[in-house]
Amino acid sequence: MKIIIESSICSPQDNRRKFSILPDFCKKWLKKFWNRPVSHSEPEFSPSRRLLIVSTALFLGWGIVALRLVGIYFGEAQMMKDHLARQQTAVEIIRPRPGDILDRNGHLLATSVDMQSLYVVPRRIKDYKKFARRLAPVLSLDPQNLQLKIEQHRTKGFLWIARRLEPSVVRAIHELQLNKETYGFRGEYKRSYPNGALAVHLLGLRDIDGNGHGGIEQAYQKIISGKAGRRRIVRDSRNRIIHLYEDPQQPVEQGRTIQLTIDLRMQKVLEKELDRLMEKWQPRGCCAILCDPRSDEILALSSRPNFNPEDADTFRDDAWMNRAIAWSYEPGSTVKPLIVASALQQKVITTESSFHAHWGKYRMGKRVLHDSHPYGQLSLAEILIKSSNIGMAQIGERMTNAGLYESLQRFGFGMSTGSGLPGELAGTVRPLSKWNAYSTGSIPMGQEFSVTALQMIVAHSVLANGGIYQQPRFVLKIGRKDSRSLFPGLQMRLMDSDISRWIVRNPMRRVMTEGTGRKVNREELDLFGKTGTSQLYEPEAGRYSPTKTVCSFVCGLPADDPKLLVLVAVDQPTSGHKHYGGTVAGPTAVEILAKTAPLQDLWLARKRNHTAYQ
Repeated sequence: MKIIIESSICSPQDNRRKFSILPDFCKKWLKKFWNRPVSHSEPEFSPSRRLLIVSTALFLGWGIVALRLVGIYFGEAQMMKDHLARQQTAVEIIRPRPGDILDRNGHLLATSVDMQSLYVVPRRIKDYKKFARRLAPVLSLDPQNLQLKIEQHRTKGFLWIARRLEPSVVRAIHELQLNKETYGFRGEYKRSYPNGALAVHLLGLRDIDGNGHGGIEQAYQKIISGKAGRRRIVRDSRNRIIHLYEDPQQPVEQGRTIQLTIDLRMQKVLEKELDRLMEKWQPRGCCAILCDPRSDEILALSSRPNFNPEDADTFRDDAWMNRAIAWSYEPGSTVKPLIVASALQQKVITTESSFHAHWGKYRMGKRVLHDSHPYGQLSLAEILIKSSNIGMAQIGERMTNAGLYESLQRFGFGMSTGSGLPGELAGTVRPLSKWNAYSTGSIPMGQEFSVTALQMIVAHSVLANGGIYQQPRFVLKIGRKDSRSLFPGLQMRLMDSDISRWIVRNPMRRVMTEGTGRKVNREELDLFGKTGTSQLYEPEAGRYSPTKTVCSFVCGLPADDPKLLVLVAVDQPTSGHKHYGGTVAGPTAVEILAKTAPLQDLWLARKRNHTAYQ
């Protein structure tokens, strides 16, 4: 407010002019206060009255200022304090370090590496073009695109530019000597897989934001990831950190380490043999699982085609699928030992039973079944050794459809194994009401239902483990705790131990010495096994394909006390000829056992020594 004081010799016109510069509310008040006619013979305002006007105007002006200050103090003080605090403090999320993944012997399978990520503060950048032109070459980015990205977020105080940079790139950015108020770095964790593509389908991977996809990374996401914490950062006027306050109500919880059941050495053997199979037979895909049937701990698991989590160029849709759990197929003859064991348990046959194979042709209603070779009278063991479809169909007739259905259910077909791995299929078993006379002959041959490789090896583990069913186990420890104490698996007896031992030690052992597996047998190994060849069903044609097959082979050792069990399943081999389970999958399965058996013996020796020491 501007007040001008003049001497008393000013003319009335000048006084009116000075009066006119006062605010309107002052004019109204003065006119009301001095509401009397003004004499033209004397000055409009005497010196005393002029002083009073000026004093009053000053009083009113300072009163208004005082009222405003009081209003600010009582009404807006807290708001302004909060605004100032927001400018000086910030709440930062503390990202926990994800836990490692180890094999059963403590070898590293997945870990997290500290990396630096670059961000910029767009609202503090004065020359976007110059800033982008200097920074872009270091990051191998297009300067114009970088400039456009920053300009589009010009009002923001934070914008990610590049995540998880190599140390050399971070040093190069520092050497640019950019204004430190315009950019900064934040520490992040990059997931690293030291063994590349090894066991990738079991491990899964983590994306740039730390989310698990597939395998153990997804199944145990919360445990591996940990829990983020918070802290308050106080900065000075130059944006420098002067205080850090941890939030006691939300401390950071680091991710826990998970130790798996797989053995890295066995995993390498299994994957190398699968690569050789892929090269020789060029199938659409294949998978293999190696386990200890006594505990159903999975020692190795792999699927082909695969990918390298460290190399995005290897990511393909067909490579992402874990065929061990996410691909189902008709099991063919590998289910025959399970059906025979169930028939023995249901007491519709005995180990001394025999059946006539009708010289390779057997009529069931309108259907005629065939064997690959003409056979006459066959003992129960010989039906499995020679893999006679006609013999199995006659066993199915004795069991009836209800007995066959019960058998599939008891072995867990049509249901998930409870492995916990994402993407696991349950296979398909039609309701009993939809079975017919064809089913009586088809089910015992491994047709009309589908299984996963994991389901099939778990079912055969029942035979190898004396008739006891156990859920498959992939995790040994979580942190320092045994996984069984956290996630107790299902365990139950499915059949008499005498039945399961007879199946393994008699017919399945003889399959390797005199039956369909004899060409891949190793005399130095006490092997037992069963071949499987199933034709692919073509819904469009309404029949089984004469050329497309799934070849599988399950075998273990030693037959007297099984410690290792392996299953190899091959989807539609295209190279070569004679696509049977014994010729395509058999050699790979036996080679895996031959190379991993010594490793298992060494591991057992270490375990015994460790137990004795304790």
